[in-house]
Amino acid sequence: MEGDDGSSSPNSPFLLPIPSHHHHHANHTLLCGEVERQLRLAAPLVAASLLQYSLQLISAMFVGHLGELPLSAVSLASSFANVTGFSVLLGMGSALDTLCGQANGAKQFHMLGIHMQRAILVLFIASIPLSLVWAYTSEILMAVGQNPEITKEAGIYACWLIPGLFAYGLLQCHVRFLQSQSIVMPLLITSGVTTLLHILVCWILVYACGLGTKGAALATSISYWINVFLLAVYIKFSQACKMTWTGFSREAFHDILDFLRLAVPSTFMICLEYWSFEMVVLLSGLLPNPMLETSVLSTSLNTMWMVYMIPTGLGSAVSVRVSNELGSGNPQAARLSVRAVVIISVIEGAIVAIATILMRNIWGYLYSNEREVVKYVSVLIPLLAISDFMDGIQCVLSGAARGLGWQKTCSYINLGAYYIVGFPSSILFAFVLHGGGKGLWMGIICALTVQVFVLLAMILRTDWDKETTKAGGRVHNSAVTAAATW
Repeated sequence: MEGDDGSSSPNSPFLLPIPSHHHHHANHTLLCGEVERQLRLAAPLVAASLLQYSLQLISAMFVGHLGELPLSAVSLASSFANVTGFSVLLGMGSALDTLCGQANGAKQFHMLGIHMQRAILVLFIASIPLSLVWAYTSEILMAVGQNPEITKEAGIYACWLIPGLFAYGLLQCHVRFLQSQSIVMPLLITSGVTTLLHILVCWILVYACGLGTKGAALATSISYWINVFLLAVYIKFSQACKMTWTGFSREAFHDILDFLRLAVPSTFMICLEYWSFEMVVLLSGLLPNPMLETSVLSTSLNTMWMVYMIPTGLGSAVSVRVSNELGSGNPQAARLSVRAVVIISVIEGAIVAIATILMRNIWGYLYSNEREVVKYVSVLIPLLAISDFMDGIQCVLSGAARGLGWQKTCSYINLGAYYIVGFPSSILFAFVLHGGGKGLWMGIICALTVQVFVLLAMILRTDWDKETTKAGGRVHNSAVTAAATW
């Protein structure tokens, strides 16, 4: 009999010697079932990621109508906020992909709530020093030689965004707690409600109250808090979380070091990648035509982040599937889920790449009316299509790696791919071989290629039985410590 999870039970007919065409058909059926399950899990996650990502984008659009200076300031401040704050909390929160996912698979349901509380505690404390960095945004940006006028405005925006930093950390914890249990529709609904309210809050604060840049930042902060509040209410009162959320517990204060052992490498894994992309935009300011290069590269980067939300959803889905199956002691089902997601990501990447290339002559008009900018964007787009394709595969493989608890190894891979290969390649192509913005982007493609091939080689060589044993040990240790603190 086939289990719900697509694995075989001990008295399964798949264990008997059966004709190979039957075996092939059975494998094909299992693979199709897994693909369908992951798409059902990933679709709401993709939509929720896009909606959450759109909050900062909507704020920027409202400010964009106030003039060029406010828009430049918000773009600079958002970039700085992502590098020094949001990406750090996103990385720390992703430790829950492993911990909650594996605990859920092992049916240690009460541990999910404890892991989440522990993460909330750590991320909230981590937000304090990060908020101090944001408070000195204008001084920091001035010190690295940015335009004083833009910098002053960017500093104001960052200060008003500080309350949102604390909410963002809590939001990551709630999102991962729910998605590790495959509870995805509430994530989509709450993100949708938040985004609709955000448009209203932005309009009121930016235009009606005349707060301008400050209003846009405050609107983003308020919207993050609304999203956290909606999810917290759902978790508290929903029947679906009855077993996983059992109220506040003193156990959350124990084992914080264990959480950090996974959270710190998770942070490096995510930040090393984010930072390298932002550095490319900073480098573009040193090219012969900095205004043109910077605006085109930041446009390309915005496009890439938008597209990136699709594999982000797929990566989260496979992370849930792998961690759940390893926690349940089903190595073959975990392996199958990785095969399924790679197939999905290759198809998705090819469709996105072809669509991007077909739209290359009109895409630039979404961001600018300048003929020069539009023309340059169309030249860059084939490179963007290649990087989107590679990034999609990288993203799902990283998701599988998080489900396995490989954050430490992945942080080394990202360090090598982006800073030993990618960054020097960007400098070589752009400045030595005079490739300009195209050269900078080719460096990114080199980094992504290295990342994909190394992750692929590691996953192909994985001993899934050994990983299942490790997951069992991780879950058992958490449960033992928790029991000892009662």
